[in-house]
Amino acid sequence: VDDRFTIAQAVAIKDGRIVAVGKTADVRKRADKDTKVIDLKGKTVIPGLIDNHAHFVRVAEKWHWEMRLDTITSRKQVVKMIADRVKAAKPGEWIVALGGWSEDQFTDDPRGFPLAELDQLAPENPVALQAVYRQTYLNSAAMAAMKIDEKTPDPRGGKSEKDAGGKPTGLVSGPGGVAFVAAKVPLAEKQQWLDNARGVATNLNSMGLTTWMDAGGRGMSDAHYEPYKQLADSGQLTIRAFWTVIRQPNTPEQVDKVVAEIPSLKPFQGTDYFNNVGYGESVYGPVSTALLRKSGNTKPEDIAQWGRIVEALAKHGIYDNAHVEMENSIDAYLTLYEELNKKHPIKGLRWSFSHLDQVTAPQLERMKRLGMSAQIHSRPLIQGVLMHRVHGDRAWDMPPMRLVQDSGIHWGLGSDATAVTPSNPFYTLWFAVTGKMVGGHKVNRQTITREEALIAHTRNNASIVFQESNLGSIQNGKYADLL
Repeated sequence: VDDRFTIAQAVAIKDGRIVAVGKTADVRKRADKDTKVIDLKGKTVIPGLIDNHAHFVRVAEKWHWEMRLDTITSRKQVVKMIADRVKAAKPGEWIVALGGWSEDQFTDDPRGFPLAELDQLAPENPVALQAVYRQTYLNSAAMAAMKIDEKTPDPRGGKSEKDAGGKPTGLVSGPGGVAFVAAKVPLAEKQQWLDNARGVATNLNSMGLTTWMDAGGRGMSDAHYEPYKQLADSGQLTIRAFWTVIRQPNTPEQVDKVVAEIPSLKPFQGTDYFNNVGYGESVYGPVSTALLRKSGNTKPEDIAQWGRIVEALAKHGIYDNAHVEMENSIDAYLTLYEELNKKHPIKGLRWSFSHLDQVTAPQLERMKRLGMSAQIHSRPLIQGVLMHRVHGDRAWDMPPMRLVQDSGIHWGLGSDATAVTPSNPFYTLWFAVTGKMVGGHKVNRQTITREEALIAHTRNNASIVFQESNLGSIQNGKYADLL
């Protein structure tokens, strides 16, 4: 996956770096009596896949409880998975699926999991099944552990559904409700958290990921990053984790604190296995957009608060990645950036937008003039049907991968996993090429070729994580991150 998309026969590796690529006969000349030779018998080797925007650091906090439903297309199979987990679990142990799936991916029975069914499956184990960020299905054991009953008020930004008699049905809906439930699932203890981080890395390796850019998440603290740093420092981390600071202020007073903190941020002080590279995600809460909302908030007073943060970042030369989906918000963000660029040039800082589901051709041109990159994600893999219900025909072009590819902007593919899409990069590649969601529904017509998709998930993403000299293609001098 070099700039000519060369296909070679063999590769030689020494001390973790590629030292030769070419014909088998030529590369074999490098071998000596101590060289390990692996004959793949014609199988394909590609560079390790890079996810430019995911939330894998956070998932380690509860990984030991997780039962991932990513890519499962049968509801009947999920029921069996729950039953099997209950058999293996001790009474009181949690069984959770914190996103990565939606009801629409089930081809046999596209619906959720009512209280009576979960109670029958798991009478003594708390069960929490979170569908994307929309709703969570709980059993009675989970509600008891979380102290959710008829007197419990609705969480902010969410709703605890109740039956005609006022008793909770086990369904908690809305982004605030989902967050409320997830926060109640117990965190790992320190050693368990370290083991979880190791397990997350191994799981990602098994799907072909060797590097990702982490966007943080709600409730993140230094404790979330420490296990990964510990593994990296001891040479045990089997995946490269680059990350952006996340703060998510929601009021002008919280913005004051973030602006005061920015001068003390010092990215790029880590290693090629674990490093902070800047700041990002939802820069200011009130202007953040959501995939299943038709438009974003562009009130001048709120955009101004967001502008205070990005001005501080530009002033101190810090990379920024901003989460934005809707066309009107992308326009407002770009207008702010263009004005900011006159005062503090940002072109050399590689700023980027994530998601960009409704980006237009003129907006992509404006991004190019600012030296920005585009990070496009495979969330329709499980939200495609929901997107069509909300956005109608426009959903066919969300995200507009073909438009982005043809615009000439630097761009890469990622997932935004783990809550809102599956983690497996091969499903992201499949979606980019077919436009289909898990379960087979065709939901996107902006497809690209296999070659374009592979470049976007490897070489293009290498520069997005500031590692283009080390990663993204099988070339001399680069790390031997291979799949």
